[in-house]
Parts: sequence; C-alpha cells; structure tokens
Amino acid sequence: MSRQPFALAAVVLALSAGPGLAQHAHDAPPARIAAAADEAAAAVDAFHAALREGDREAALALLAEDALIFEAGGAERSRAEYASHHLASDAAYAAATADAVTRRSGEASGDMAWITSEGRTTGTFNGRPVDRLTVETMLLRRHADGWRIQHIHWSSRAAPGA
Repeated sequence: MSRQPFALAAVVLALSAGPGLAQHAHDAPPARIAAAADEAAAAVDAFHAALREGDREAALALLAEDALIFEAGGAERSRAEYASHHLASDAAYAAATADAVTRRSGEASGDMAWITSEGRTTGTFNGRPVDRLTVETMLLRRHADGWRIQHIHWSSRAAPGA
C-alpha cells in the first residue's frame, strides 16, 4: 500500500498548522493565496477551465500519473482510472453549470502546495436544476514542467433553499 496519501496529508497539516488551525469558521482569518502558491492556483484554474471547455487532454495533463481523486465517497487512484471513469461526466457537468468561487486559500512549501476552494455551482444538468455549495481541496506537486495535481477531494451539498 502506498504511503503517498498519508505523506500528502501530513504536508497539508504542516502547512496549515498555527493559530488559524484551532479557530472557528467565524474567527478564521480572511482567505488568501500565498504568493508561493500562485502558480499552483493557476494550475487548479487551468484544470477547471479545461473541464469546462471539454478539453480532456488538457485536464489530464494537469494531473499527476498517480493522482488520487476522492468524490462522493469514492476514489479513483490514478490519472488513467479517472480518465476511464469520471472525466467525461465531470467535463459535461462543468460545461452545463456555472461555478463561483466564494473563498480560496493556499500555500506552498518546496515542491508541494495546497489550494482549498469554497463555492457554489448552479445551472441545469441532465434536465435537473443544480444549486450546490461546494468545497474542494487540491494538493499539487511541482514537476520539472510545472505544477501537477496529486490529489483532489471534492464535496458538495444542496444550497439552502435549493
């Protein structure tokens, strides 16, 4: 069994440790992207843009080969597994809906970065209305040719009143 997810989780905890870790949401400092994480955040944005545009190759190019994707209680344990399972439906969903990021933060240390986003997705997909509050965590690793997404964790719930 690979220890990689555990190592990545340790990096996130180490990067986020400090006064903000124990604060309640109403006490949390304003969200921000540290300058060191700007390029990693741009890779996250490029991944979402590729999905919206239906550019599967561009989306896959931003994922590490051994990427781990958690969504809706399931796991896909590689870029190839994601490509053969949820990539097409994620691209169709992204093209049919609108996302608004309401809060984002991130940090980088060495060749590792984390970007967290909160937002809202609205629209219509498969003939059904969509109004979801979303959260996303992405862990990225810097490669010789740029940042690659190593881990994604997506979660959502119905928006109040939806």
